[in-house]
Amino acid sequence: MFSESAWSRKSIGDVDVIYHDGLYHLFHLVLPNHDFIAHAISDNALNWRRVDNALFIGDPGGWDDLMLWTMHVTPDPHQPGHWRMFYTGVSRRDQGKKQRIGMAFSKDLFHWQKADVNWEDQRGHDDPEIVQQTRKKLACSVSNNIKAKQNPESSFPLEPDDAHYESSVDEERNWISFRDPFYFREEDQGWLLMAARTNEGPLVRRGCVGLMEEIAPNQFRALPPLHAPMMYDDIEVPNLFHIDGDYYLIGSLREDAKIRYWHTSHLDQPWRNYYDNVLLAQGNYAGRICQDDQGLLLWNFYVRDPHDRLTNNILPPPKRLIRRHNGQLKLQTYEGIINRIVDTLDARCLHTLKGTRDESYFCMLDDTLELISQAGFQGFVFDEEVNCFRMRCRVSMKGAGKCGLLCRIDDETHDGYYLSLDLMKGIAQFRAWKTGPLKSGEHMMQFESLQDGFWRAVEPRDVEVQMVSFGSYHELSIDGNVILSLADANFSSGMLGFYVETASLHVSDLEVHHIKSPTQTDDHLTTGWRKHGEEPDQMAL
Repeated sequence: MFSESAWSRKSIGDVDVIYHDGLYHLFHLVLPNHDFIAHAISDNALNWRRVDNALFIGDPGGWDDLMLWTMHVTPDPHQPGHWRMFYTGVSRRDQGKKQRIGMAFSKDLFHWQKADVNWEDQRGHDDPEIVQQTRKKLACSVSNNIKAKQNPESSFPLEPDDAHYESSVDEERNWISFRDPFYFREEDQGWLLMAARTNEGPLVRRGCVGLMEEIAPNQFRALPPLHAPMMYDDIEVPNLFHIDGDYYLIGSLREDAKIRYWHTSHLDQPWRNYYDNVLLAQGNYAGRICQDDQGLLLWNFYVRDPHDRLTNNILPPPKRLIRRHNGQLKLQTYEGIINRIVDTLDARCLHTLKGTRDESYFCMLDDTLELISQAGFQGFVFDEEVNCFRMRCRVSMKGAGKCGLLCRIDDETHDGYYLSLDLMKGIAQFRAWKTGPLKSGEHMMQFESLQDGFWRAVEPRDVEVQMVSFGSYHELSIDGNVILSLADANFSSGMLGFYVETASLHVSDLEVHHIKSPTQTDDHLTTGWRKHGEEPDQMAL
């Protein structure tokens, strides 16, 4: 996991990850200032080392002199071995109300140079000397491919075309969406996607995935929207990819802070929905894909409060993105976490949480548990405490009662995480339940619902369950699909087990493993460790 410093107001924002030559390169925003794009590297997608920042806001008077927003790094199709970064910028002159898309170049992913731009001679700057300097810069542009005079509508920074998109701050919204670029290339054609808004329709339903075509190296022409559902205010951080004959479009919606996807067989055909097109539960936002040597990974940042996305965000472990046989997408636990298994917990030794009584009991045969509570709630926990673990099993329930998982439970106070599993409806609810300060009256009972997730109950009452707790990160999978993904640090260790209410829970194929605790690289240490064959020093999160 990766985050900014806990003691400051800084927090990680939108992310983009590219895999190259055995390294994952993470580019991310730093909130709330948005004044640079940070860069970190990892060889396992879990432990990160910060390196030199990639880009900074422009000098005063530039088109990106106020803030930098979401970026996308991609190989340069016109210069093999080189890279391009498309990024969002806003200016002080516009008071941040109009978003534009710029581009930067790199030969090694570590050192970046912005493309020189033609911003209408700095938007009519009053100082003739500055105007003249700007023209000189254009004459010796970093990229000879950018010829603004030949194609003024496609010179950088790119702006929305009023033929298809909202383009003026004088319109009703007073704020122009044209951000979160994503470059997609297929064979010898390239397109640039972005979060934009159509220029017609109900005002808060115009959010669309804008589209531009690369008609020559580094020159783009506006096209009508790739997807305009006329439902949302914005479709943020779009991604486009192709798997087994279908195209998939991923976007994040501010309305419910969820990551969704659409699919089609041809890009000129309408985009379609499945009955459930939510990829991750609420709190996971701004999803980005990357391809490594094992397939597709989905990355995002996690925000605990969807109404405050500027503080305490983290980068959770990625998820492996899989296409099901029926065309739907699913997410699987990143194998890098499983590779950190160190030993096995003895699942044969367990006890009841509330003591024994006639109405509740358990029995075990090999790796199969039968947990029964004919009356109310009863917890069944393993004797050994755990902090980071992976538990995998198949559970089936008899009776009309309830069941769930217990995680990091205090054996005396019973404080900890309670994960409710409604096996009939396909609903998972992750909750923190703890005791407040003594003599605090009604405030001694502290209960917090952390995240809800859903799945289709193909076989009600009988599912395969996997629970991972990895530092402050918690992940639940049902039948091989990630349902819950969140971060919470209320409890760091405790008892692990199950609970049953007025039912019988059958647990089979049970495996519980300890996982090596997560670590985060200390940023102040010297860089270049991998090139010199050294391992990075690390500190525990």
